[in-house]
Amino acid sequence: MNIATVFSENVQEKSGFIISQHPENSRLQVVTLAKATLDKFSELTQDYNLQSLEYKAFLRFAVADALDKACDYQLGKFLVATMEDRETGAFLLEPDAEAKAAFDDSDEQRDFFVILSTAISHLIGIPNFDAMYGKYYARFTVKNDDNSDSYLRQAHRRMELHNDGTYVQERTDFVLMMKMDEKNMQMGDSLLLHVDDWQDLERFYHHPMAKQDIVWGAPPSKNVGYTVDHPVFFEEDKNGKPHMLFIDQFAQPQNMQQGLYLHQMSESLESDTNCFNVRVNVGSMLVVQNHCWLHGRDKFVADPGLKRELLRQRGHFTR
Repeated sequence: MNIATVFSENVQEKSGFIISQHPENSRLQVVTLAKATLDKFSELTQDYNLQSLEYKAFLRFAVADALDKACDYQLGKFLVATMEDRETGAFLLEPDAEAKAAFDDSDEQRDFFVILSTAISHLIGIPNFDAMYGKYYARFTVKNDDNSDSYLRQAHRRMELHNDGTYVQERTDFVLMMKMDEKNMQMGDSLLLHVDDWQDLERFYHHPMAKQDIVWGAPPSKNVGYTVDHPVFFEEDKNGKPHMLFIDQFAQPQNMQQGLYLHQMSESLESDTNCFNVRVNVGSMLVVQNHCWLHGRDKFVADPGLKRELLRQRGHFTR
């Protein structure tokens, strides 16, 4: 049976949205919102602008409820169940073709994307404060030339697989990444690897260094003025399976054993053949359970006019 057949057989129609499985990996659930759903959501939230959501935290729950209402309260239940299930733990939320055709390149459209992402994040949890941007979300742009102090904005190199929240005190259960805008972009896809699909998991999970504290810090652009200590495998889930917190760039090993363990781990992750690419289009968002999925980004093809704007929300579950 080919991929196309499997994909078509796993489509489920719900009220206002369709569920399917990503053709590259059946763990990743694809949620397609109908244009009518987005129009209804826009109508229900027309009195809430972006500034009001930034100033009044309770309005963020109101827009989440509005989106759920537009889907007859089926969407929130599905997203929570997906994120709570270790076997899935991730979804790609996309507008349907009709909705994409109606998008325009305007500030109002991008503000709507922020409001939509806010609805999604508050259906599954609560975003943490993002010190890099100074709000509950962050927006940042990748261009052809950049002199930043982290790989986040550097277009011409692969951003290696990692978990978010390694260097902050707040718990980071989920990561939401939404494509706001792109121009002259080739490649630059998101990269995903589920912890359970990592072929060397047992080797590193049972390593003597696996449960030893490691120091994690961040460069000045992150606006976090402290370091934290925790192991890579910092806890187990309710079924005794490992949760990870790892990023190569911000680890600060204190001895040879730690340094070699982290280096070998990074080499293993980057060579794992179960890692797969996910194309995230403008107006779409990728949401992952941060402790069960490692994510990264492929490099872009150089172009003087390259521009890609991404929105990020990172937060914790509340259920």
